[in-house]
Amino acid sequence: MLAYILRRVLYSIPVLLATSFLIFTFVSITGDPLARVRANPNITAGQLHAIEHSKNLDKPVVVRYVYWIRDAATKQFGTTLFGNRRIWPDLRRALGHSVEYLLTAIVLSVLLGVGIGVYSALRQYSLFDYVATTVSFVGFALPGFWLALMLQVAVVQIFLRWHIRVFYTSGLSSPTNAGHGFHFLVDRAQHLALPVIVVATLSIASYSRYMRASMLEVLNSDFVRTARAKGLVERRVILRHAFRNALIPLVTVVALDFGQLFGGVITIETIFTLDGMGYYFINALQSSDPYPVMAWLMVLATMVVTFNLIADILYGVFDPRIRYD
Repeated sequence: MLAYILRRVLYSIPVLLATSFLIFTFVSITGDPLARVRANPNITAGQLHAIEHSKNLDKPVVVRYVYWIRDAATKQFGTTLFGNRRIWPDLRRALGHSVEYLLTAIVLSVLLGVGIGVYSALRQYSLFDYVATTVSFVGFALPGFWLALMLQVAVVQIFLRWHIRVFYTSGLSSPTNAGHGFHFLVDRAQHLALPVIVVATLSIASYSRYMRASMLEVLNSDFVRTARAKGLVERRVILRHAFRNALIPLVTVVALDFGQLFGGVITIETIFTLDGMGYYFINALQSSDPYPVMAWLMVLATMVVTFNLIADILYGVFDPRIRYD
């Protein structure tokens, strides 16, 4: 198992290096990062040259890429082009905020999605199966931004009518929050509840359908029939033989979703005014600064590769045949 994990880790290193080079190259050639500075009549040619030299913009792309990799490894992605602010502290804060509600939403959606999918497969063509299928199709069709806006409207209407503040419609915490302890956790949960509901609703619809289809395929396989023919208890057949193998396709979906969600929550974080990865990316684009954008893309790529690596390792855990290939 250790050799299998080590092999997968070694495969991920060249992927990240190639990804980092493509990110730097494509972002660098999209435009002139100093266009806004050049348009300023108060900037002299000497000052412009000093900025170019300090940020290595007067060197070829390959040389600049080497400097960028050095800064990413030793100086935590360096500083911004304008203002010389350190990039990593702001990016780390945004990443932490996104992890808070995305991890909660993924765990919640996996538990509910797996439960619904397994029960639907075991009760195929039952009333529960039909209802779960209909609800999942509705979940697939719901746009995330529309659901977020409708939840905001519903919360506002409840507050205006009953003066009950259960959930908040924007921000991460209340201005009067002390910032620690039990009251902080409750306040943060009230602010993140709506984003969690939006992400979980969309994910449950997907996970339940994947789990149902995978479970039905496994239940009709030869090794499950053999286990039943040997006289094993049905619960043991389901949990030990069918359920474990049915999880393998879902592992791929969840791993890819978790990495991609960090880049796909721009709309949700904008609607709820959350200081997360999506909100950070929008601000980086508006500032016309390429270095925060590069750092954001590199962190996102690392998340995708990391969770693909976790999925590969879980494959070996669920199916020992895979790790011996």
